[in-house]
Amino acid sequence: MPQLWNRGTSVAKGTPATDKQHPERSLLLAQAAARTAADNRGTQIAILDMRDQTALCDYFVLATGTSRRQLHAISEEIDHVLEDDMGDRRLGIEGYDDSRWILLDYGTVVIHLFDEETREYYDLENLWAGAKPVEFDYAPFGTRAEK
Repeated sequence: MPQLWNRGTSVAKGTPATDKQHPERSLLLAQAAARTAADNRGTQIAILDMRDQTALCDYFVLATGTSRRQLHAISEEIDHVLEDDMGDRRLGIEGYDDSRWILLDYGTVVIHLFDEETREYYDLENLWAGAKPVEFDYAPFGTRAEK
């Protein structure tokens, strides 16, 4: 099972969004990660508000991929969007080589990318049933207006 990494405290450009005083920044990162997973044909995408459940992070983003290649593509594209476009920095990554459960740790946002079997087995939505689902707007791949 992937482990969470130690966290910093800054939300300045180029540093992780780990400051609990900026929850709107965490939500923007979570929504961007979810949209990016959708743009890369991820399925079963969910954002969970973890603020009342744990002090470790503000949000979980969950997504499922159908192959190792797709999970890698989603992971790399989320890194690109959150780091290059939004100026954040990943604190850690787990599971990339095995590619059954890739965990991207962005401090206040932790992204879980699963293959179908592993997602069903660990069932994080049930494990963290007290977390509130967060709605996010996205259009399916190829229908969103390009920037």
